[in-house]
Amino acid sequence: MSLEQYHLISLLRKQSRTRSSEIALEGYDCVVNWKTVTWQRFEDVTNQIASWLIEHGIQTQDRCAIMSRNCPQWTCADVGILKARGVVVPLYPTSTVQQAAFIINDAEASVLFVEDALSYQMALELKALCPTLQRTVVFDTEAVLESEQDCHFDALCQSATDVNQNGELKARLQSSNLDDLLTLIYTSGTTGEPKGVMLDYRNVASTISQHDKKFNVRAGDTSLAFLPLSHIFERAWSFYALYRGMRNVYLTDTHKAKEAIADIKPHTLCVVPRFLEKVYSAIQDKVIKSSRNKKRIFNWAVAVGYQQFEANQGRQKGHPWLSLKWQIANKLVFEKLTTALGGNLVFMPCGGAALDANVERFFQAVNVPLLCGYGMTETTATITCNTVDSRMPGSNGQPLSETEVKIGENSEILVRGGSVMRGYYKRPEENGNVFDDEGWFKTGDAGEFDEEGNLFITDRIKELMKTSNGKYIAPQRVEGKVGCSPFIEQVAVIAEAKNYVTALIVPAFETLEEWAKEQGLKYSNTMELLRHNQVIHHFEERLVELQIELASFEQIKKFTLLPDEFSMEAGLITPTLKLRRKVIYNKYADEIRMMYER
Repeated sequence: MSLEQYHLISLLRKQSRTRSSEIALEGYDCVVNWKTVTWQRFEDVTNQIASWLIEHGIQTQDRCAIMSRNCPQWTCADVGILKARGVVVPLYPTSTVQQAAFIINDAEASVLFVEDALSYQMALELKALCPTLQRTVVFDTEAVLESEQDCHFDALCQSATDVNQNGELKARLQSSNLDDLLTLIYTSGTTGEPKGVMLDYRNVASTISQHDKKFNVRAGDTSLAFLPLSHIFERAWSFYALYRGMRNVYLTDTHKAKEAIADIKPHTLCVVPRFLEKVYSAIQDKVIKSSRNKKRIFNWAVAVGYQQFEANQGRQKGHPWLSLKWQIANKLVFEKLTTALGGNLVFMPCGGAALDANVERFFQAVNVPLLCGYGMTETTATITCNTVDSRMPGSNGQPLSETEVKIGENSEILVRGGSVMRGYYKRPEENGNVFDDEGWFKTGDAGEFDEEGNLFITDRIKELMKTSNGKYIAPQRVEGKVGCSPFIEQVAVIAEAKNYVTALIVPAFETLEEWAKEQGLKYSNTMELLRHNQVIHHFEERLVELQIELASFEQIKKFTLLPDEFSMEAGLITPTLKLRRKVIYNKYADEIRMMYER
């Protein structure tokens, strides 16, 4: 197909015609009337949303925002806005009033779709702060509206003029083209103000067409939308899954992830490294507490599994004896783990941050088809990725077929191709900084290729820390190793201009308290627990084990245990769970200073 034939709206309308009675969208934990949405209903509802927007003054390329957790209504609003040739501006549902106001004002959005009564109250505050914001649409029908200009989503879908009677909508659907702006996605940013990434239909068409050459998904299979749709990773994948005729299931409450995965039994599921690290830590915790015989069987099974994985990838010889051992290992160990992940996984894309190679090797060994990739909002997600038949642990795979990638100065990864953004919205100076004269986009990430063309990310260039001894520390590498412990929830490394590496550690309190109970430790509050000599010694021992693969100069020499997590509410992490290092360092300046004084 030519790229023009990959226009997103055309692709989705084609599926609605050919699969009208099949399920397109499903809400795992939402209200009854949005539990399932057929392709025909999806087509009708999105037409009604587009018609309503046009009736209420939305012009071609006007901006409309969505602030909600995942649900079928999110995608319906998304596609409805696009059918009206509007531009979708996603907001993280965890945004503060100030964060949301900045984005709405910068984008000059006039309509805001929100989830429930709580977010509606925020929308009322935003109206006072955002001159362009005129109307709010609320997904939850129980929310009490306080303005005649606002409406419930379900009522909107019933009141709008049908597409057949709306000549303007028909005209917009026919005139929509690949050069239309599709979305403005504001980067969460670990420093500075968010920037609106301009992605057009050509970017999305390029990404979809290139994914077709990498992935084999079947119509009717199930994809679980678990990561936030406000992030490009999940949203771009959802577009692709729907284009391929998959059933997209939405999880609103991420605390229900474990039971949802077991119930839904997805064929695909996008994840971030932290999700895998938590699963890995939980498994390791169980193994540590098991009998010596069970530990021996588990470790044997993982070793056999990795040998079989390497044989399947063609990197070592397979033989019948190995296959027989694998079948035994699968029966004793792997089946329990794959069943907990639904038992149907064809592959599981992973991105958003660096994943420790040991964690990745573990999942490959236990027969979980994990595909690590590398991408950015600015590149419509995927730049490189592993595939089912070509998986190199520790790498982020090979570039998509029509995406150029090269290594520039300071090992910086440079990208060029159809999926690279148009630029930052209203930021000409920023655009001049991130694109060179030949159109290469500067990612700000450092990396290298192996002989097979697999990309390995070494770190964020801006985050590389130089010690006072002149050694460079890649903090994500250190944090990835340490974060594999079931006793550690979060960790922030400090090393810039220091003579040794230290860390701020947020313990996994449930695991720590259970261990403290087993040890018979006495304490009256959290701080007393964290300062207990046995607890400090326990973490010192764990760090020795976790850092065995790190060079001496990379290893954490001192640490401070913190009683509170790094949260979005406190401004310490981004919505994609990246550390806001400067904010963390400022907040805990005294704790950091003490680690270098004592």
